[in-house]
Amino acid sequence: MEVTRKEATTEVFNQRRAEPTKLQMLSKDLLRNKYIYLMMLPGILYYIVFHYIPMYGATIAFKHFTPVAGIWGSEWIGFKHFQDFFNSYYFLRIIKNTLLINFYSLLFGFPAPIILALLLNEVRKLWFKRTVQTLTYLPHFVSVMVISGLIVDFTSKNGLINDIIEWFGGTRANLLMNEDLFRTIFVSSGIWQEIGWGSIIYLAALSGIDQEQYDAANIDGAGRFRQMLSVTLPGIMPTIIILLILRIGHMMDVGFEKVILLYNPSTYATADVISSFVFRKGIVDANYSYSAAIGLFNSLINFVLLIGANKLSRKYSDSSLW
Repeated sequence: MEVTRKEATTEVFNQRRAEPTKLQMLSKDLLRNKYIYLMMLPGILYYIVFHYIPMYGATIAFKHFTPVAGIWGSEWIGFKHFQDFFNSYYFLRIIKNTLLINFYSLLFGFPAPIILALLLNEVRKLWFKRTVQTLTYLPHFVSVMVISGLIVDFTSKNGLINDIIEWFGGTRANLLMNEDLFRTIFVSSGIWQEIGWGSIIYLAALSGIDQEQYDAANIDGAGRFRQMLSVTLPGIMPTIIILLILRIGHMMDVGFEKVILLYNPSTYATADVISSFVFRKGIVDANYSYSAAIGLFNSLINFVLLIGANKLSRKYSDSSLW
């Protein structure tokens, strides 16, 4: 019996020795796929140089940073900038504005490219489909400066929108000077600019649905609308969930360029967001440490939202980022 145990132990030991280690497996994989890894190298270097190394600069959020003293030489003050931000008059206002603009963008902007992709998927005239795709894609490639200029012109007293309002019996007004209309203008113009570009990934997902499912649904008597509900939507649901998780991870982000180009002191109450506040404090007022603290706080909230959204998705569905 003892001999048998010794033999078994020796056999197991020899098998483990024969198995390649993780380092050996990695080396073989690198040799086998060396050209693929070489293609990945520029992207990896980009993220290391422009995303990971600059993270060290976030330490100025805990210091009284001055360019003369540098990051190392600046005085360490801990969480003072965070406390000043939390106790400031602007804290609740900019958090509220940031969340509301993102919530409205999520509520109305996120479904828009899905709906457009579903509608285009039902179009049988190829020339009409391509025309609509081209017209909806174009605004994405126009710079934010030009888009903002168009919005300013259209919403001015002599603009197109006021012409329509007057035609229906209303009175002319500078719409961008009205703080109650800023979020509506900002979100609706964002939908117009990005709806076509956002639909591309859904159209790609739609092309991957097995056509036999449509044939089976057709045999069962399902109409086109029913097929869309029972076949098309479930087929692209994993893509929708992944993009929704990523979108929730940016709930505290609003691009400052468009906000700065459209807002003015009379609309700060509803237009001022975290990114525009950071721009004013960091660039205009040269308060680098204070703006870095706000940016770090913003990134932390986004990180928590992303982790939470992914956890909920993994719990209630089969789709998640990791």
